Amino acid sequence: MKVINSKLILAVSVFLIASLTACYEKFDAESYAPKVSIGGFTGSNEIAASNLIAHFPFDGNYEEIISKTAGVNTGTSFGNGLKGQAMKGAKNGYVLFDPTAAILGLKSFTLTYWVNNESTTAAGGVVGMVGLSQKAGFWGNIETFFEGSGTNASGTFKAHIQNDSTETWVEKKELVNLFDSWNHIALSYDAASSTFNLYLNGSKSVTTTVKNYGNLKWKNPGKMVFGTVQFQTKPSLTTSSAGEPWASYMTGLLDEVRIYNVPLKDTEIDALVKLEARGK
Repeated sequence: MKVINSKLILAVSVFLIASLTACYEKFDAESYAPKVSIGGFTGSNEIAASNLIAHFPFDGNYEEIISKTAGVNTGTSFGNGLKGQAMKGAKNGYVLFDPTAAILGLKSFTLTYWVNNESTTAAGGVVGMVGLSQKAGFWGNIETFFEGSGTNASGTFKAHIQNDSTETWVEKKELVNLFDSWNHIALSYDAASSTFNLYLNGSKSVTTTVKNYGNLKWKNPGKMVFGTVQFQTKPSLTTSSAGEPWASYMTGLLDEVRIYNVPLKDTEIDALVKLEARGK
């Protein structure tokens, strides 16, 4: 009898173990791991979410996902981005976008993006990335570009900002590892203090204060342009130039372009860079 009972208990035990195993999925250690939190954020879209007015992820299309409207492509394509896919520039290639009311109404702002620019050796030559055109001005209301130094060892980042009849420049010279690698650019403007800040890969590199610059007021704004400067499109976005021999096109990759209607805090930009670099 004891032998029978032992066999019965063993059979029941095996049945119960098999039943319990069938009820639970295989243990996945990753699903139980705590979420990565940087600066109190677990994803890039959590950062100043209510102030994000435009976002171009370039994940296989040219849509700005806040307004759900698309840009118009000329000659560009898609490649492997830092996060998903990215816009792949080309000679004579660019994307145009009709700015939304939120972009046209900016008083303060933060513009951020990732760029992996191919090598350039043209001393003084410029390669445009992101801008908001000015229909009758040589430079755009916002014009951001790299300027070559003659070698691939370093280069200069420059940003032109037009505020009604007054313009200003923000620039950082002798940037190393500027070409053939991913770099994050963030440019912010605080109207309350008339101060611009430029961040490279999350670190503040330049602070420029323009006396009484105040609330921004774009001058004759036109389309936004990605992948070149405003006067290199065909036709040109400005009546001031139909193209310059020293200006060129971004033939590398552009990814995760974001525009906020406030100047982000240092900690927010640091978190944005670290989270996007992790694909978050």
